[in-house]
Amino acid sequence: MRTALTTHWPEYLIEATGLGLFMLSACLFGTLFGHPESPVGAVIGRPLALRALMGVAMGLTALGLVLSPWGKRSGAHFNPALTFTFYRLGKISSWDAGFYALAQFGGGLLGVALASALLHGALAHPSVRYVATTGMYGPAVAFVAEAAISYALMTAVLVLSNIPALNRFTAIVVACLVALYITFEAPLSGMSMNPARTLASAVPARAFADLWIYFVAPPIGMLGAAEIYVRRAIGRRVLCAKLHHENTAPCIFRCEYPTGSPLAAA
Repeated sequence: MRTALTTHWPEYLIEATGLGLFMLSACLFGTLFGHPESPVGAVIGRPLALRALMGVAMGLTALGLVLSPWGKRSGAHFNPALTFTFYRLGKISSWDAGFYALAQFGGGLLGVALASALLHGALAHPSVRYVATTGMYGPAVAFVAEAAISYALMTAVLVLSNIPALNRFTAIVVACLVALYITFEAPLSGMSMNPARTLASAVPARAFADLWIYFVAPPIGMLGAAEIYVRRAIGRRVLCAKLHHENTAPCIFRCEYPTGSPLAAA
């Protein structure tokens, strides 16, 4: 534990900061597009168009975080479900996975707290509700939807990130999926795929009723995608746990990437 913490603390800090910034962006744009006193919402009006704008905003946020120097170093997980899936695939040590998850949960909570301080009462308005992830059609639909979108996202990450010629497109595809999910899937589950993201909003919103869905469905979907990928990808290994590996940043994972600069994980 001590070796992991003293050696890899920059990656843990990056993971916390990354999800914190993602949540700050979600809160700011969620208020801009969802608050009844926002001029943007009044002008556009239609829910689908507003969700599309939110999708573009959050897709670009995700893209910027993955492609940032920080994201290239930590691997840009920002999601305990994603980190746990790479742990299951043997690419992350247990201590790194644990500290990544703690950092992600802490960073998400701090991001929403910062947004709340900046936006005062606007973020707490019932129409925004701290951008909590809740569906409109009940827990069963939300569970299936979360598992499905998590499965699709993880499949895309594994396929693209493990082909060196396509790796540089991973961030773009992830960003496009985030935008599409927010636009079209959000009414079903609120579009999370991320236990830390959901908890960060649920705590100030006191939205705990269906919280278990977002802790169970995304890992199930991502682990299912990983299992199918490993079984079907005959002769192809999972090379690394980074979403973007065409860079010179150090790698703390059990890396087999041909162009990487792997460092042994503690």
